Amino acid sequence: MNCFGRRFRRTAPAHGSSKSELVPSKTPRINGWSWPPQPLQVVGWLVYIYLAVITFGIYIPLLPWPWNGVSYAISGISFLLHFFTNIATVTIDPADASVRAKKNYSTPLPLFDRAKHAHIIQDLHCYLCDVKVGPKVKHCGVCNKCVEGFDHHCKWLNTCVGQRNYWWFFVALISAILAIFMVIVVILFIFVQHYLDPNILRTAPQFETMQGNTTWLVFLPLAPIKTSSAGLLTLAFITVMLSTVCLLLLCHLLGFHLYLFYKGISTYDYVKKRRQKEGRKRDTEAKNSCSSKPHSSNQKSQEESNNCEPTLSQSPRFSNKNPLSSRLSDSICAELENFKKSAEKQNSFNYGTENPTKNETSSISMSVINSQKVDNNEEDQGTSEKSTPVTRNALGSSVMARDPTSQ
Repeated sequence: MNCFGRRFRRTAPAHGSSKSELVPSKTPRINGWSWPPQPLQVVGWLVYIYLAVITFGIYIPLLPWPWNGVSYAISGISFLLHFFTNIATVTIDPADASVRAKKNYSTPLPLFDRAKHAHIIQDLHCYLCDVKVGPKVKHCGVCNKCVEGFDHHCKWLNTCVGQRNYWWFFVALISAILAIFMVIVVILFIFVQHYLDPNILRTAPQFETMQGNTTWLVFLPLAPIKTSSAGLLTLAFITVMLSTVCLLLLCHLLGFHLYLFYKGISTYDYVKKRRQKEGRKRDTEAKNSCSSKPHSSNQKSQEESNNCEPTLSQSPRFSNKNPLSSRLSDSICAELENFKKSAEKQNSFNYGTENPTKNETSSISMSVINSQKVDNNEEDQGTSEKSTPVTRNALGSSVMARDPTSQ
């Protein structure tokens, strides 16, 4: 496999990189018939052929006169209108006039370098198509060309929908809705009449030679084929389910484009505004989360400092029984708060596994406690020196000792 003989280019600017990201080169697409076809495009044509065969070959011929004539007319116009408008939408080249004037779809586009240009289209100049474009032109990455009045890239049509083919697309959408609606109405009428009065559905001359109501003919009047009631109803159920799904999707698409008409914007503008709104929302949430973190940490430190004095006062060693213990608790809290503040300032330079604030705090607490012990011992000694000595005599009675200073 020759990997070095392939041509590379960039179709879109990279996000957050100044280097040119190279991708395999491919020539611009002319229209929806350019190879390869999209899978959804093939699925759409298969559904169209299936519904046309089922409607005109099986179910409309079973309708009584004059309903079969009316159904032929409305359904035929709808299917034919959708066919031609779909062909027109796919065939028309939606590219900008300057791109179509070059008439060169066989050569690869030039390399796009984000280091030189921030966007593909800048100052009304496309650096991939290398042409001057209008203000409502967008470079489609799938079709690899600038599309005039870009609305969206349709995978069902395998082409871009722009200013040159938008109205063909809109008429194709309306005709598809009308055709599928007629399919559902015809099949439901046959389904109901099959149980109420099946003879109404057997008015064709080919049914005169058949006995009973269990055998039916399809593809009348050109190529009659016998089938059973179960097969006819099963096919009707499958067709109604498929048509309902298609009708819901197409009605949703029609409603969306009517909404765009009301707003006066295109699909691309709608998507771009929605992404910008979501981006602003994410930025706001990120800022709020970042601002709430320091606030919570400061609040926590304040709560810890406020809880310092009650914690010390609850201990039996520092109970407020005398003025000395209250002064010690106040001094301990003051020193603890000072060391916590200094530790928070130096926290960015601490890379060890131990917490220096905790060790310093514990050392300060032990020093203060030891100093309290020394003070208590001094008080006890002073008290014992000032107290009067007591001696006992041989009989066990207490006799106060004489003070030598009194002599």
